[in-house]
Amino acid sequence: MITVIKSPFVQYKLTILRNKKTSNTVFRQTMNEISYLIASDVLQYVPFKKQSIQTPLKKMSGTVLGQPIILVPILRAGLGLLEGFAKFLPEAEKGHIGLYRDEQTYEPVEYLFKLPRVKNKKVLILDPMLATGNSSIAAINLIKNKGVNIKDIFLVSLLAAPEGIKNIQKKQKGIHIFTCNIDVKLNKNKFIVPGLGDAGDRYMGTWSYPKKTYYLSTISIYNSFFFRLKMLSMRYL
Repeated sequence: MITVIKSPFVQYKLTILRNKKTSNTVFRQTMNEISYLIASDVLQYVPFKKQSIQTPLKKMSGTVLGQPIILVPILRAGLGLLEGFAKFLPEAEKGHIGLYRDEQTYEPVEYLFKLPRVKNKKVLILDPMLATGNSSIAAINLIKNKGVNIKDIFLVSLLAAPEGIKNIQKKQKGIHIFTCNIDVKLNKNKFIVPGLGDAGDRYMGTWSYPKKTYYLSTISIYNSFFFRLKMLSMRYL
């Protein structure tokens, strides 16, 4: 199942992200904003239930989540969607999946996998760019291997390529995909066209660096980034 979020305000924010003139500061802010906006659409599809609560005046029947939710960004770019969803769902638990794309084979390589307990919970995978779909497929498999049913996994993206959607639907039957737009195609380097470029680089601020500076900056960002992740992951140990 595919749900395309066509809200005009979401599309407005998406246009800002697509524009190559958008600064890193505005890009990061807009990613956080659009993730908050699309969270409301995605959460219409999670189960809710009635529960008795006590207001300051009397008891009443209220509406609560019918299933605990885990937010799982695929690093790095998925972090751009995490903040908005976390604001919308402050009670949600968090996991992290680290995958990078082999530039020769375009296949995902795992370097980090941390999840809280997943039994009877809904898992939202956050991956802004659904290009080939290989990273998403790998992430879904990791989560399924922990015992999560495919019907309890949502895949949330900003942009998707037809090739990636076809790949995921073939290998992960029953997955519910959310995206803000299905773009035209993948180019020879497996980037979504017209797309928005490399979401991870633009979010981290390494998009337009000279090659040598780019690698030095990326190493510095990764070192700081993984230290924070290590500290965060200790809560799951």
